[in-house]
Order: sequence, then structure tokens, then C-alpha cells
Amino acid sequence: MQQTIGIIGAGHIGQTVARHLVKAGHQVILSNQRGGDALQSLVAELGQNARAGSVQDAAQAEIVLLSLPWSQIPSLTGIADWNGKVVIDATNHFISYAPDFKVEDLGTKASSEVVAALLPGAKVVKAFNTIFYKTLAEDPRVAGGNRVLFVSGNDAAAKAQVSQLIESIGFSPVDLGDLATGSKLQQAKGPLATLNLVKL
Repeated sequence: MQQTIGIIGAGHIGQTVARHLVKAGHQVILSNQRGGDALQSLVAELGQNARAGSVQDAAQAEIVLLSLPWSQIPSLTGIADWNGKVVIDATNHFISYAPDFKVEDLGTKASSEVVAALLPGAKVVKAFNTIFYKTLAEDPRVAGGNRVLFVSGNDAAAKAQVSQLIESIGFSPVDLGDLATGSKLQQAKGPLATLNLVKL
């Protein structure tokens, strides 16, 4: 089933997921903080199933994927009515990158729980954040199986919807439970971060 996915943040992960989605026949709305003009070359590459828009445009899609820097997450709070919206959280809570890769101290909270609290009513599903973008860009069908993408979330129907989307682009979803449990395993510095697994 073709769906429209709004992608907020068109860096490595956002672009890579967009390529998979378009190849599978889905529509994507790409956005970033700099505005749609900065995305025209990418949209031209992706073809007719992709268009650039504002962050607000992307937030109106059936499913919204967040792949923007952690520091920009709070800016999303008031841009849309998030109530009931399926939101894929592909972010990691880095506050600095190479060489130290520091993460924000969130206490006992999982990073996706923090995201969910900032987007009232959103059905947040953690996915697409554990695998290195260059690996994510490769063919998901490999070695007699499919590359694994972990999912976690508090809403079973939202997880099922995201899992179906993941399957539609050739990956195998593995459900890790709710955000408090599963997303802690997935998030940066967690035990599943950077793992490249194949489901046979």
C-alpha cells in the first residue's frame, strides 16, 4: 500500500530512507530547517514520488519520520497537531559528534520518551536509528535474508504500521516492546546501536 511519509531532516538518514521509500513506490515530502530550496537537487534525483516542502508540510503526512539533530527536536513542539500522528523517531541524542560522540544525560528516560513528551498525543515509534547510514543505503536483501531494523513503541497499531512500512522497503522489523524498554536498547550508546543483523 502506497503511503505518504513526511521526512523532517534531510541528512544522511533522511535521504537514505527517502531513497528506499521512493523505490518502493511511496510518496515522500522532504524538509529541513533551511527550507525546500536546499532540497531541489535531491528531489530531482528521487523523481516524481518526492517533493520538497516546509517542516509544517512534512508534519501533515500520514507518517512523519524525524531524522534531524537532537538539538532541533524541541522546535517541533508547536508546528503541528501531533495528536494521533504516527511519528518515527530516527534520532539519537548526541550533543556532539566525532571524535567524542557525547550524548545528553536523560536520567532514567529513553530518548524517544523525551521526544514523545515534546509531541503531545503522537504515536512515537523508534526505528531507523541503529544502523549506520552507509549500511542502511545498501540492498536490504542480503546473505539469504533481510537486514534487521528494530522498532519499539507504546502503541501496538502504530508499531504494526511502521513494521509494514519497513517490510515494504525490504527490511525485517524486530519488535523490542515499549519505548521505556526497547528504545533504550536502540538509542545511541545502547547495546543494539550500530549492529548490522540479518534475519534469515
